[in-house]
Amino acid sequence: MRRRLIQSTLAVVLVVIAVFGVSLVIVETRTISSSAQERVDSEALRLASIVDSRILSDENVTGEILENQVGDDRYAVIKIPGRAPIEVGGERPSGDVISATAEGEEGETVTVEEPRSSVTKEVGRTLMIIGAVALLAIIAAVLLAVRQANRLASPLTDLAETAERLGSGDPRPRHRRYGVPELDRVADVLDGSAERIARMLTAERRLAADASHQLRTPLTALSMRLEEITLTDDPETVKEEATIALAQVERLTDVVERLLTNARDPRTGSAVSFDLDEVIKQQLEEWRPAYRSAGRAIVSSGKRHLRAVGTPGAVAQVLAALIENSLMHGGGTVALRTRVTGNQAVIEVTDEGPGVPADLGARIFERAISGRNSTGIGLAVARDLAEADGGRLEMLQAQPPVFGLFLSRTPLKSPPTPNENDPTVR
Repeated sequence: MRRRLIQSTLAVVLVVIAVFGVSLVIVETRTISSSAQERVDSEALRLASIVDSRILSDENVTGEILENQVGDDRYAVIKIPGRAPIEVGGERPSGDVISATAEGEEGETVTVEEPRSSVTKEVGRTLMIIGAVALLAIIAAVLLAVRQANRLASPLTDLAETAERLGSGDPRPRHRRYGVPELDRVADVLDGSAERIARMLTAERRLAADASHQLRTPLTALSMRLEEITLTDDPETVKEEATIALAQVERLTDVVERLLTNARDPRTGSAVSFDLDEVIKQQLEEWRPAYRSAGRAIVSSGKRHLRAVGTPGAVAQVLAALIENSLMHGGGTVALRTRVTGNQAVIEVTDEGPGVPADLGARIFERAISGRNSTGIGLAVARDLAEADGGRLEMLQAQPPVFGLFLSRTPLKSPPTPNENDPTVR
């Protein structure tokens, strides 16, 4: 591109120089020739007037007297009737000459000649000056073309490198501008694309991390139940374990769909009215074996028969994250308590462990923040799941730890009061 810009600029300059240079040479040549002719004509008239004045005053007209009136580069001959011709100036030029003849009042004639080589020399000097100016113009044009080519080519090279970086998986925007509106527009588009690609990659990685974290424990529990099915011959036990396993598969399916929905559009929800007791009971049954193996207990208390608005699978996963967090980092008995505050139903999860370190505080819900050697994803995902249904997850107390899941509440529908006037009532 640099070469093309330089060549095109140089071609334009050469065309301009050729057009105007040739015109200038023609004009200057004619001007110099006309000027030389005018000088010779003026010289002839001047000599004729001098000869006339001397003849009228009866003075001698000789070559010695007129010698200083003619330059060395010119030749003049004066012809007076009845006298011999008088020659003054330099030698008579040969070849192509510029000549002029003037007649005096007394019948004399004055002829002045000048070799045309003098005009040719003057034209040559003019051509050299024009050529020098044209050469300087060409050099200046080349320098400006190189500068302009670098100004345009370097940004294009830089933009190509930016596009290549995007293609190689490096979506960091460069935020470089070049002072050329068109190139700056391309840079804006590339930076915008880089930011969008970065957000997409972040969302994909976040989805992968969330799915891995949320599915790891349920899949482990599911595999344990399937192992129990393979080890028992009791049909009732097989049926019970299979039913529980199928319920776990449905919950896992719901979790995966919920994670995908949040990854595509966090504003899209699938909240319904459901019974909190069923979700809490299911979580107790699922986690009781793990707590029993750890020599600990998990219990529930509080207000019963509460209905809330949300996605049952998402609420179950939030509770599972809190229960798993208590199992890994807490101690003693884990309690799930339900209560009502205003128009919200609250599920509190607490344990008898040391609680959340003071240096973490509210940062416990940030990704990659953990008080122990864990991923730091569980509570962050739980908060996102709660907020996706219009609820919220908060740490109500750090020591001992108390986490609260707040959900919109819907009252239980009571059966309609019989109407005595209704003919259908008996």
